[in-house]
Amino acid sequence: MINGSVFSRGLALSNQELKYPYSDHPAAGTTREVADGVRWLTMPMGGSLTHINLYLLEDSDGWFVVDTGLPLKEVTDLWDQICADELGGKPVKGVICTHMHPDHIGNANYLTDKFRCPLYMTQAEYYQACAFSNRAGSNHQSWQGEQFYLRAGMPGDYLEQLRKMWEASSKGGFSMPSMPNGYQRLQHGDTLRIGPNIWKIVVGAGHSPEHACLHCEELGIMLSGDQILPIITSNVSVHPTEPDANPMKFWMESHDKFMSTPDDTFILPAHNLPFYGVRERLRELISHHEDRMLAIEEFCANQPANARELLPVLFARKLDPRQMMMALGEAIAHTHLLVQRNRLQRTLDNNGVYQFVSIDPDLARRAHPDSHDRPADGPILV
Repeated sequence: MINGSVFSRGLALSNQELKYPYSDHPAAGTTREVADGVRWLTMPMGGSLTHINLYLLEDSDGWFVVDTGLPLKEVTDLWDQICADELGGKPVKGVICTHMHPDHIGNANYLTDKFRCPLYMTQAEYYQACAFSNRAGSNHQSWQGEQFYLRAGMPGDYLEQLRKMWEASSKGGFSMPSMPNGYQRLQHGDTLRIGPNIWKIVVGAGHSPEHACLHCEELGIMLSGDQILPIITSNVSVHPTEPDANPMKFWMESHDKFMSTPDDTFILPAHNLPFYGVRERLRELISHHEDRMLAIEEFCANQPANARELLPVLFARKLDPRQMMMALGEAIAHTHLLVQRNRLQRTLDNNGVYQFVSIDPDLARRAHPDSHDRPADGPILV
């Protein structure tokens, strides 16, 4: 199974303070200049959002590509069209991938081979991508996967449902592609000079292990990947590959770190439309996850619950196997942070299922069961 696959959950948030300079996306095969030397393009993908936003940064003698789209022939063909029609005869000098999910790295190998140029990624993203490109989907056949889902309260035949789901997903481009054999490492605080501008690497975590954003103070622009999205929140999940991980802790800490971004920064995300209002959006995301965790605490105060039983607290409708996997991973991520905060206790019952119970004596004062965010309709493919 691919850790942290690119799914996210729809949010019914107000976004009252967010401003969108553009009302539509660039047409397929074209680019739109959003600042000097910065171009925006889209590539198709399946699911509710239909596309991913990608970006081009112009240097004096070439271009840097930021994220690459799914490993699909139609996407590769569009890249050939972009390279022929939109780059002014200059080559691609480098490919920068914000993180390791297939819609971001899917054509990294193709583009770096085509132009014999380097790939830039953070270390954790590159090596996790390499690991999953060799073993993609194998968790649905492993004892680790079986144990993980049984402990979450899933039925014994759930792994067979996942196997069928992954077979269908791979046909839609959501299998892990082959990775370039080498890369140039990005670290938090690094800078890249591209043309007249300096781009600073700002690293977040939670949705993926070491997600790189690019911030140019001179232009007042941040390329945020999946780290900051205006309409949806990126999926933050625990998976069988690291069953005791605490990604929600890193996700919340990353929001705090990104709050230092100047509020007049133009955010260029991987999905939805570019926007202004980064701090307002971060506050919404922090508040939303805190609300979800409080709702889980309240639910577990009445009786112990396993991760599967917590799904109606987070999601409003019946979930198919793909949605169930991501929803379950996110429910577990919330519980793990609550355990770390000493607000839930986790025990293994006689059936080998983890049960969670609220233990914070201050819960009665904090609780507000009649005024929580509405549970989301379900995870959506991004």
